[in-house]
Amino acid sequence: MRKTSYVVAFFAVITTMILNVVSVQRPDWLVVHDQDILHKSVVVEYGLTRRCELKVIEIPSGNGGTLTYTNYDCRPFPMRVTDRCEKENSQFCMVWGTAGYFGELGIGFAVVACLAILFGVSTHSRRRRIWKSVSVLVALHVLSQIIVFGVVTHLYRTDAFPSFEHARPGLAYVSNVLSWVFGILVTAGVVTTGISAQRGHRWAAGNRAYRPISG
Repeated sequence: MRKTSYVVAFFAVITTMILNVVSVQRPDWLVVHDQDILHKSVVVEYGLTRRCELKVIEIPSGNGGTLTYTNYDCRPFPMRVTDRCEKENSQFCMVWGTAGYFGELGIGFAVVACLAILFGVSTHSRRRRIWKSVSVLVALHVLSQIIVFGVVTHLYRTDAFPSFEHARPGLAYVSNVLSWVFGILVTAGVVTTGISAQRGHRWAAGNRAYRPISG
């Protein structure tokens, strides 16, 4: 494969990894909007490892206006006692934690794929072979993200956690979808270019196109 193809692949993998990191780090995979007597607005965000809550209180002031107070607080999620992981939510906590593990694993595969590209472009002989390893690593990265998506979507659609009944997907959820969709395209592009280079197509292999020796 051409060096140019590897450069494009490198930045494409970086893009999917950034989306992956955003989805893992942000706390808004699922978002619940609510309100009660004391609070004008209560927004609860559920991430793979954190639960954040934004409370907005409006108090009438003496001049006919209102005073607004906000409080934003985060904590680890799920927690053994607070989220009842030892009792009725034990299965949910285990599965949700597994989703977080695969999210982190996906980042690891993307990092290794980038390192493989940097290692592979150093010589012509390595460029002929390294595309296979890169495509496998990116595919594993994509698979990890699809597993996270599948787990969270299933728990969301089945209302596996009490407040999920009123939840809606947030930005982290969307980032995850973009990550694995783009990752699939990257994997397909690397495989297509690699196979074309092996077959001697100049657009993929460059001026030093290699062809199998016959006879």
